Amino acid sequence: MPVSRVGLVLGGGGITGAAFQFGALLALQMATGWNPNNAEVIVGTSCGALTGAMVRGNQLSLQTFIGNASNRQEIAEVLRERVYRRSRPTGVMRWVRRGVLPGLRRPDLNLVLGSPSIHSTDGIAEWVQSALGDLADTWPDRATVIVAYDLHHRHRVAFGTEEAPPARLKNAVAASTAVPFMFQPVMIRDRWYADGGIASGTSVDLLLGSEEPLDLVIVVAPLAAAERRPGARFYEDIFDRFGRTALEQEVSLVRENWPDADFLVLRPDHRVLAAARPNPMSAEAAMPAFLRTLRSMKHELAAPATWDVLKRHIVVRSQI
Repeated sequence: MPVSRVGLVLGGGGITGAAFQFGALLALQMATGWNPNNAEVIVGTSCGALTGAMVRGNQLSLQTFIGNASNRQEIAEVLRERVYRRSRPTGVMRWVRRGVLPGLRRPDLNLVLGSPSIHSTDGIAEWVQSALGDLADTWPDRATVIVAYDLHHRHRVAFGTEEAPPARLKNAVAASTAVPFMFQPVMIRDRWYADGGIASGTSVDLLLGSEEPLDLVIVVAPLAAAERRPGARFYEDIFDRFGRTALEQEVSLVRENWPDADFLVLRPDHRVLAAARPNPMSAEAAMPAFLRTLRSMKHELAAPATWDVLKRHIVVRSQI
């Protein structure tokens, strides 16, 4: 049986989004025997950039995510230390030029682009360095795309492609995870970058840069939930609706170009959302979200329609 060519897309979603991705991919690996690092192409945005880097470095494990922490409190402390690295707010004039003035002309997310923050993504870059060693200072040999947002030209940049400037993997991940207003932007080769989710939470369409069509596209999308969490805050619906709309448009575009490709989209269900929301940047919610993801994926992956797709392409072992 020919080996299927798989594309893996990892969307944004904060700390609990990373927990969902680690849980979903580990469950997928346990169920099928397929190593996500065997994907022909990986596209990572925001927390998906971090997950994608760990996959490419063969460091997809619970140890990578929580270190040596042994209880929920210790896990939260480890994640806070890695993610919320304190810094001195700088760049007020950059914010005025890149965010405030454009935002006044057209009020939207522009207002927070390039804003100063008391946190930097230096801790995330160090996390990548600690986990991946020398790979963090170079780039994976296999196709890997890390999505960030260029604050000067106001467009998506796909690091790892010919159109993007060269970058170290750890710096590209740091840029892709720099959520506006929460983290300082990241400078790469004299240009400022922020969270790739500003342009799209998933960027599935970047798979079309593959030299050959893919047989299966797996999308792990924490911020494109198909169901509403009971008691959800108003902004949760906004983010999910935006995520679903962009994802559907991108998948449609890829389908037009690769009509024979299969698609599998993994999203958090109500059980995962109950732990992961209302604050996806909560370190305390990470482990509950991870554990609920494992339970959720047991049912999701065993669903006949899903399992049939997996069997056609990536199942190595014969049971779930």
